[in-house]
Amino acid sequence: MRSALLPTVLGCLLVGALITLLRSGPESAPTYPDSHAYDPLAIARASIGKTVNTQATVPAQCYTRTVGISNPCWTCHTQPLGENRFTDWPLQAAYTFNDFSRTNRWQNLFTDRRAAIENISDAEALDYIRADNYTPLRTALDNRQDYPGYVPDLDFRQGFDGEGFARDGSGWRAIRYKPFPGTFWPTNGSTDDVMIRLPGAFQTDTQGRQSRPIYKLNLAILEAAIAVDPHSPEFEREVEPLNEQLAGIDLDGDGIMQPAVTHLRTLPSHYSGAAQEVAVHRYLYPQGTEFLHTVRYIDSDVPSLLSTRMKEVRYARKVEWLDDWARLRAYEHERDEKEDGLSPLFPGSPLVGLRNVFGWQFQGFIENAAGQLRVQTEEEHLFCLGCHTSLGVTVDQTFAFARKVPGIAGWRHQSVRGIPDVPQAGHQESEILTYFQRVQGGDEFRANTEVLERFFRHGKDGKLDTAQVRRAAPGGDRDIAFLIVPSRKRALLLNKAAIVLVREQSFVLGRDPLLAPTANVHTTIQDDSTGLAPAGRIYRDGRLWLDWKTFPP
Repeated sequence: MRSALLPTVLGCLLVGALITLLRSGPESAPTYPDSHAYDPLAIARASIGKTVNTQATVPAQCYTRTVGISNPCWTCHTQPLGENRFTDWPLQAAYTFNDFSRTNRWQNLFTDRRAAIENISDAEALDYIRADNYTPLRTALDNRQDYPGYVPDLDFRQGFDGEGFARDGSGWRAIRYKPFPGTFWPTNGSTDDVMIRLPGAFQTDTQGRQSRPIYKLNLAILEAAIAVDPHSPEFEREVEPLNEQLAGIDLDGDGIMQPAVTHLRTLPSHYSGAAQEVAVHRYLYPQGTEFLHTVRYIDSDVPSLLSTRMKEVRYARKVEWLDDWARLRAYEHERDEKEDGLSPLFPGSPLVGLRNVFGWQFQGFIENAAGQLRVQTEEEHLFCLGCHTSLGVTVDQTFAFARKVPGIAGWRHQSVRGIPDVPQAGHQESEILTYFQRVQGGDEFRANTEVLERFFRHGKDGKLDTAQVRRAAPGGDRDIAFLIVPSRKRALLLNKAAIVLVREQSFVLGRDPLLAPTANVHTTIQDDSTGLAPAGRIYRDGRLWLDWKTFPP
């Protein structure tokens, strides 16, 4: 597979392709040559050395005007959890930006595109989002000798079987998960899906033969290692049916070796099959783990809401394993860098992706002006690295897998329908209700007027209707789709807003498909205080782990 070459290629390109993040430049997006023929590499290749926003790792949401009453920051910035050593909850209290990032470079937040949105008809938007731009990308990159990066190798046209495995034999498996609060909800502009793949040794038996039972066993062990809350009084995870006799371990702790158990209460010391020499580490993925994440438009006429057209394709691979000392040093490096006000440096280039200090390599693809997928530019890649490097809430710098629906119900292509609003681990109230209460809105910017009208009585100045929101909690008559799926009208408008951004190619100024200029965002940071500490609105309990005990089997 082409991605196996990434570490070697990265070393060769390290000196010549380091991000020029310490360089300042003009306050506008750089321009790149257009290509008449579809070449997904041209813009990325031309972008090397042209980064303008050296702090593109700081997302637009971090400039939210909290005014002492709205705290969306708690979802990302929290106290150390599991193997994550970041103590970043103080970022809820203060805008601790360096001099360069005190100016908000995400200027798309303030641009009025309502006229351009109105010029796109519903029919045009629907035709657009239902066209396939993923297959042409695969075709364009296949067998290119001048491209050392990841070639998307999952065939979505063949789909997934009843256990979530890709039918194309690629080894990818779909994950069904509860979306991370805020930006990642469909009501705020996009749908998405996530697939995981473990290295070949995890998919084969000790004789090197492909074995789905072994692969399922190893994925279940990883699921338990990642998704069980570290503060849980007992270790237990509902998993898909597993063969204890194959594992050679009493996984559910009942003293009997059975052919199909559905609860894992004992975490093995090592994985199984040809990966039996690989130790299991809680909250850490084994070297070679891969994730494929596609970001899409909202198709209200499809049950999953996933459009055929993809806004982005995001790929991550854990190319390096860090021991305990190396991980501690990586956290120290991140802290020192921030305390010194330095812009982060990531080795790599757009053509192979960028690597963070924790051994993860990321590569992204995004639409060109014609809607074709292209390799992201140098600066566009930085956008991904911030959230996947230095957030206190992540589990081994990732999000989705820790939020997987337990058991076999979580091994299928993504759909939010049927998932209840379970609480975060350690919380009393359901997660989305807690978010609405702490943020006073349905997104970080409090710009989602539909959520305000639906769940906050009398609109944006009203009181949250907690009874309505609790209908989606376990035992209620609704699910999270009731809370986070937009109306068809809003979905069409969000799709059109995204199409306008595609045609502009102004992603380095922001990717959020906003329907109007935002008001609750700082253009510059004048006062470091968010006002949340004096108001008693700092929360240190944000976590990815969820309390699924009330979720029906």
